[in-house]
Amino acid sequence: MADQLTNLFPFWLLLIGAIALRWPQIFIGLNQGNLPVLILTLIMLGMGLTLSLDDFRRVGRLPRAVLTGFCAQYLIMPFLGWAIAAALRLPPALAVGLILVGTCPGGTASNLITYIARADVALSVVMTLTSTLAAVILTPLLTQFLAGSYVPVNGWILFAQTLQVVILPIAIGVALNRWAPRLVRQVLPIAPLLSVVGVCLICAATFSANAEAILQQGGQMLLGVFLLHSLGFALGLGFAKLCGYSEAIARTIAIEVGMQNSGLAIILARQTFPALPLASAVGAISGIMHSLIGSVLAVTWRSQAQRQLKPAPPHNSLTM
Repeated sequence: MADQLTNLFPFWLLLIGAIALRWPQIFIGLNQGNLPVLILTLIMLGMGLTLSLDDFRRVGRLPRAVLTGFCAQYLIMPFLGWAIAAALRLPPALAVGLILVGTCPGGTASNLITYIARADVALSVVMTLTSTLAAVILTPLLTQFLAGSYVPVNGWILFAQTLQVVILPIAIGVALNRWAPRLVRQVLPIAPLLSVVGVCLICAATFSANAEAILQQGGQMLLGVFLLHSLGFALGLGFAKLCGYSEAIARTIAIEVGMQNSGLAIILARQTFPALPLASAVGAISGIMHSLIGSVLAVTWRSQAQRQLKPAPPHNSLTM
């Protein structure tokens, strides 16, 4: 039951986003204090619970594929966000939000989409892990470099916030997996669903706080975010195929590149750019957009894989 509810992640995002825009007062309380930060911290803790020291060792067994996906992640998406913002002449808040989404690591939902697409789930997990760990350094640096022309960016604050909501909870989760395995086994079956609920609540909080502005400028945001993720999927797939990888690995890399940790983008925008509330709204729309595009691709690729596995009808040389 929990797995079925988790697989409906894009539907829940769409539903809660629509409710938050129509009746923002329902979720406005989620914006109080550091509640969104706490929710994201718990999501990252859940990711840590799924990891063990063996997952870190697997990075060394898949060096070329992991390195290819890592380079694609941090070369394609950040500069794509900057280029789209410049091409569409987005106002500073939307431009900063789009760039920040592009500089964030791969999203945890990418592992679910990879599973549905029948791609390489193990590789997806390792790629998400490596890009997430590197985000502590690369997200602040790239955001400062690319978004600095729009607004002043304090790289040290971004670094401290990323460390707080990414590395520390993941480290605690890995430690619990190692030292309290019985507790972790009890939590793991519902951990993915809890992560889905958490991301939905973060997006709902952002939508409710900026409902009027989103409805007024939603067209620009939707276009920019759609271009960012659709081109991210396409360029990630093309880059992987140029490197000579199999279809399964190429699709995995495409999913990792196209799907970002939008929850992290929302929290970093809220904390770092409080004068630009629409920057966090871009992250909320990103969470919905990349989940929808990823789900469509996953179902398409899954059906293709199923057709390829079907045995060919027997050939009868006596029939004409």
